[in-house]
Amino acid sequence: MIIHLATDHAGLDLKNTIKSYLINSSYEVNDHGAHEYDPLDDYPDFIFPCAKAVAKDIDSRGIILGGSGQGEAMAANRIKGVRAAVFYNGPEEIIKLSREHNNANILSLGARFMTEEEIYTVIDTWLKEPFGGDRHQRRIDKLDK
Repeated sequence: MIIHLATDHAGLDLKNTIKSYLINSSYEVNDHGAHEYDPLDDYPDFIFPCAKAVAKDIDSRGIILGGSGQGEAMAANRIKGVRAAVFYNGPEEIIKLSREHNNANILSLGARFMTEEEIYTVIDTWLKEPFGGDRHQRRIDKLDK
């Protein structure tokens, strides 16, 4: 499975550690940036290419980061076929439901609200949780029309 990554300056360091973690976990990673720290960069410049890549390849997933992950998810969800879920700490059940009920194909993380260790647990849970299908697929079909 290919994992697409993107962030602005707020999540740059964390994105780089997540990238190493995913590669060491035998995932193929496509890094859409940011690649250097620029406090004036704009997250849509990195999130849109990532989201478009995920929408184009239904077998891939995306992980995007920002300070809270909110704006990044809003940007990603403008791309048809993307279902970005936001997580910045809370019950692990939220991560499971984003996959089981919503077939989230992008996980938007709030870099300022989670530790590195917490994020690895969340990523592992999210990547392994299957989509439930059935009635949930009907709802997703309506989103994509």
